[in-house]
Amino acid sequence: MSLWAIIPIKPLRKGKSRLATILSEEERTRLNQELLIKTLDSLRKVQEIDQTLVISYDTEALTIARNCGARTIQENHCTSMNRSLRRATIATKAFNASKTLVLPADLPLINEKDINKFISKSESPPEVIIAADRKLDGTNALLINPIGIIDYDFGPWSFKKHIEQVQRKNIRLEICNMESLGFDLDLPEDLYYLMKKKKIKFEIKLEKP
Repeated sequence: MSLWAIIPIKPLRKGKSRLATILSEEERTRLNQELLIKTLDSLRKVQEIDQTLVISYDTEALTIARNCGARTIQENHCTSMNRSLRRATIATKAFNASKTLVLPADLPLINEKDINKFISKSESPPEVIIAADRKLDGTNALLINPIGIIDYDFGPWSFKKHIEQVQRKNIRLEICNMESLGFDLDLPEDLYYLMKKKKIKFEIKLEKP
């Protein structure tokens, strides 16, 4: 059974806007680039993943993805995330993918070991494996097996909405929450925590809070 990872990416220069109080636009762009590369490198090391597909309208992000060995789709900038994911999923089916793993491109603690652990929860179709963010609001990892058994519903309260879809269809559900999949880098205190407590190194410098 073929597993493809799908990574939807917002424009690198527009991401992490809530860090604008401590990072310039150039620094935020560089941070987003680092997070994307780390995500793609981690996925590339996972043997269970046959291919990674990146979908974005940011040509810089797509170039980085191709340089990291991923396939890419150029998206229309007016397209919603859920519509982009549906388009990407159709593309994976053309390459005979049987299941998909959707991940964001900016999880700072993501690593090969935990991706493998998440994928290992998969048993047999039909099933959905899901991981939430720290607030149990958003969906930070979503494995759908087989493709198309639930629709993408990313946005506010997507974790709850995806679970409700699964329950309505009486599909096997596995909730697999890990710090590496749940930790979003959104606020200045998140970045300080990563750099000071977790000793994560980025190519940016922080002033003391």
